[in-house]
Amino acid sequence: MHTADHAILAARDLVHALAHVLHARIIETHISWVLMTGDTAYKIKKPVHLAFVNYASLQARLYFCEEEVRLNRRLAPSLYLGVARITGSPDSPALDGEGPVLEYAVRMRRFAPGTLFSEKMTAGGLGTGDIDELAVLLAAFHEGAPRAEPASGFAGVQHRRQIALAALEGARPLMNDVVHDRLNTWLEAEAAVLAPLWTARHADGQVRECHGDLHMANVVRLDNGVAAFDCIEFDPALRWIDVLDDIAFVVMDLSAHQRQDLCFRFLNAWLDRTGDHGGLRALRFGVVYRALVRAQVEQLRDVGGLAARRYLDTAQAWAAPGSARLFITHGLPGSGKTFASQRIVEQEGAIRLRSDVERKRLYGLGMLEDSHAKGVELYQADATARTYAHLFAMARVALQAGYPVVLDAAFLRRAERDQAHALAQTLQVPFFIVKCEAPLAVLRERLLARRGDASEADAAVLDRLREVEEPLSAQEQAFIRTPATHAAG
Repeated sequence: MHTADHAILAARDLVHALAHVLHARIIETHISWVLMTGDTAYKIKKPVHLAFVNYASLQARLYFCEEEVRLNRRLAPSLYLGVARITGSPDSPALDGEGPVLEYAVRMRRFAPGTLFSEKMTAGGLGTGDIDELAVLLAAFHEGAPRAEPASGFAGVQHRRQIALAALEGARPLMNDVVHDRLNTWLEAEAAVLAPLWTARHADGQVRECHGDLHMANVVRLDNGVAAFDCIEFDPALRWIDVLDDIAFVVMDLSAHQRQDLCFRFLNAWLDRTGDHGGLRALRFGVVYRALVRAQVEQLRDVGGLAARRYLDTAQAWAAPGSARLFITHGLPGSGKTFASQRIVEQEGAIRLRSDVERKRLYGLGMLEDSHAKGVELYQADATARTYAHLFAMARVALQAGYPVVLDAAFLRRAERDQAHALAQTLQVPFFIVKCEAPLAVLRERLLARRGDASEADAAVLDRLREVEEPLSAQEQAFIRTPATHAAG
């Protein structure tokens, strides 16, 4: 028997002995055992040395236990309680007792059954509030995460290409030659095209110490909010990645579970907070790569199972050409533009750019910050012109990446609408106008009742905008669509 095999057998015996002492249930993965007690779980790393992880020595297992606690406390501080010492004897082990250390374990607080996002999704209980909270959590996390130096070697162009191709080969048993060759060609072509963008994003500090494994079974609803746990601790290269690749895992998993509404709600909520629309060209590659990784994992768990096939189908869907088209809203403050645009986001799988959010971003304000408290005037003509120019620039990026785009702005002046139409014509994509209107009394009532929104338009702004509103021309009327009917025309 090899020394490694003997070490694993000895560790297994120790784990079973400890489980007996603790009256615990054992869950086994390919690199760890987890002992489940009443309200606590103990995760013990196997003494393995594999291609992607080396837990062979006791010192290495201690180090990675400590890393797991350190890293996971960033997004799930209440779950990770520390590192426990397993002491005593192999036949009669104890936790944090006397004598030499036999092994180490990550001590975690257990959470209630049914609270994982994967479980909630299967049960039909994953809601928009869960998704919005996750987006806010991750946006703040990514903003504060350490940046990788360009010379660090993390997330290099060749590395990104190689790991994606390796994931494709890992999922090879699921596909025929035609599918394999198509995906291989797409990954190679996309890697070549994306190389300058990846390099620029690395230089701009977008490669950070992320989570690295944000599928829905690693996100949970706790009493004190949403948390993400079980991040990648064993390989820094899988954790020091582009922030867009980190959220690509969430996007992919929601998409794989046929929840396009939640998928694009999450993506847009994250983009509203981060403003990272400039990276959208790279999102598809990240989603396809993550889908292939999950296809490989599920294939190992259940050969030929439905889950593996679902992830492969997701990879193929995201590698297909997009269906770009441009929507603009038209209406006064309080007329329901954001409600209408949110419907388009969720129905069409669209990228939304909100003038109220981007206007503040251009002036260094967060989406919910009060501009008056900062002494900034956001609704002057020059601020509006600057905002629309930014909206068009970001819309061009998203449209060229193949996404439907909805510009949530007033578009009261014909010149602004003409600019949007010209952009659609230049990029040869369909163009739609979503007309939003309500009686003046209703507009005033809505503005008075508005709380916790990016818009700061009040009655005075409403009156000023009513004076400059230019109605849709006869030609423009032909482009009018509503979120419920636009697909028909």
